[in-house]
Amino acid sequence: MEQTIIKKRVIGVDISLEETTYAIVNAKGEILVKDSFPTENYPEANDYIATLSERILMMIEENGGYESVRSVGVSCPSANFSTGCMENSPNMLWKGVIPIGPMMRDRLGMAVAVANNAQVIALGEHAFGSARGMHNFVVITLGTGMGSCIFSNGMIHKGSDGYAGEVGHTTIVKNGRLCGCGHRGCLETYTAAKGIVLTAQEVMAENDAPSLMRSAEKLSPKIIAQYCNQGDELAIEVFRRTGMMLGLGLANYASVVNPEAFIFTGGIAKAGDWLLDPMQETFEKHVYKNMQGKTKFLVSELDEDNHDVLGASVLAWEVKEYSLFK
Repeated sequence: MEQTIIKKRVIGVDISLEETTYAIVNAKGEILVKDSFPTENYPEANDYIATLSERILMMIEENGGYESVRSVGVSCPSANFSTGCMENSPNMLWKGVIPIGPMMRDRLGMAVAVANNAQVIALGEHAFGSARGMHNFVVITLGTGMGSCIFSNGMIHKGSDGYAGEVGHTTIVKNGRLCGCGHRGCLETYTAAKGIVLTAQEVMAENDAPSLMRSAEKLSPKIIAQYCNQGDELAIEVFRRTGMMLGLGLANYASVVNPEAFIFTGGIAKAGDWLLDPMQETFEKHVYKNMQGKTKFLVSELDEDNHDVLGASVLAWEVKEYSLFK
């Protein structure tokens, strides 16, 4: 009788603007081996996919071979699970539609699933993190951009074309700041990294008060949060305004989807109470009355260096197995 080989490992890949991380992950969610390289070194998408695929193949060959690996899951911005493509990303190097999934499948000879980073993080949070046991929650990613994923009735809600959850590109200010997507006033332009720095510049222009921000060589949300911890009033005002914008946007969001919790990930979430307190205060003022006081606000406890890779590994387990080597 021919014995069926059960493959107990998958590949998780996290593509971000600065760095690409890839790892072999077992069925328990343990990262067995991991490596990375700079994404920005590859301005041409074809060269990038070729390099990533070659590196994955090398890792597989050096750690158990094809017989041990079932499939690949990929996390990247502006990805569409239904097509396996990264589609018109406002922040990544490559523009237009990049068929990451099909290109990698052709090079690797195994199943490849692709989803946007918020969806992938939601899978990781549900399997290994703060959302274990939850059936209705929303993940909010705050970093270079602002993304989200709606996890509804135990499943990711993708919408008819795979774009559900793009709260960062909902209009929060009429004729507001220009967004990378081409529209004005998007929530992302006030709550992601560039937007927070722009708010800091506006606050300093409006007020002559002394601030550590004025002498910073290069402002970033991380540095502004550090100044908040040192009692810098203008830095605190920056995150107060950011939190208010975020709270208003999420109140509208919650009034539509009614989640058990919002789970925040990304470097900006590390600002902690400087961001979360004004956000929650504004949220409770504007959310539908029957939902007031019922939505949890949680900061992800998963290791930031690994949560995308872990989520991508969950995605890899869910895709139908395929291999050229059977």
